[in-house]
Amino acid sequence: MRDLGAGFGYLVKGQRWVTGHGRSLGVGLLPGLVTLVLYAAALTGLAYGADDFVGWATPFADDWSSPWLSLFRGFLTALVFAFGLFLAVITFTAVTLLVGQPFYEKLSEDVDRAESGGEAPESGLPLWRELWISARDSVRVLTRVAFYGVVLFALGFLPVVGQTVVPAIGFCVSGFFLTEELTAVALQRRGVELADRLALLRTRRLLVLGFGVPLTLAFLVPFVAVFLMPGAVAGATLMVRDLREETVAEPRPEPEPQPVTGGPTG
Repeated sequence: MRDLGAGFGYLVKGQRWVTGHGRSLGVGLLPGLVTLVLYAAALTGLAYGADDFVGWATPFADDWSSPWLSLFRGFLTALVFAFGLFLAVITFTAVTLLVGQPFYEKLSEDVDRAESGGEAPESGLPLWRELWISARDSVRVLTRVAFYGVVLFALGFLPVVGQTVVPAIGFCVSGFFLTEELTAVALQRRGVELADRLALLRTRRLLVLGFGVPLTLAFLVPFVAVFLMPGAVAGATLMVRDLREETVAEPRPEPEPQPVTGGPTG
């Protein structure tokens, strides 16, 4: 259970780090703001169009009598919007990281340099290659998340369990993969592939959940997600250093002054 508190501690440390580095905080906010505008427009469109989509998808209910027709389609409309909101929460981080890849790479490097005495791992890849790897891995992660989301969505119809246990499992799944997306910024620079990243996170599940679950709950509020994102990247970088047991580099000792020898005496 100690790892749960330690994971939350990295989230707090990350926020403190960016707060103490105002320039990093300001630059890190830009991608989140851009993504927030895009998602707000998409969710607004979904809110207006969900009922039309449900009506198109359920033509068999056109002849149902009132109030069953309105209740049935109203319930499905709410489910469609809830599922869209779930996907928005899950994909917000991935899209923001993709949009802000150069900004968050720089932020993560700054954290590494501050913690290692001036050194930071570099992938050595061109930017386009890093963007491609990030997008490819994000699609793979989101495929896994969508699978779990469909399964949990179906289990949500079970009485009692569907309203208690299933939502808790859903937040844990979301927190785990959210942490994977955030730690990928630092791990990708270290040349760690997706399969190895997932295996690394599974070695400290409670640590990962202590970091990711509170962040997932906070990300339910879009504006909070924008302001927490830079600190989340910084905290994830600190966590990576812990998971890989990377210690702070010790300062090099100053060279001892050499004795001044006099010239030849005659």
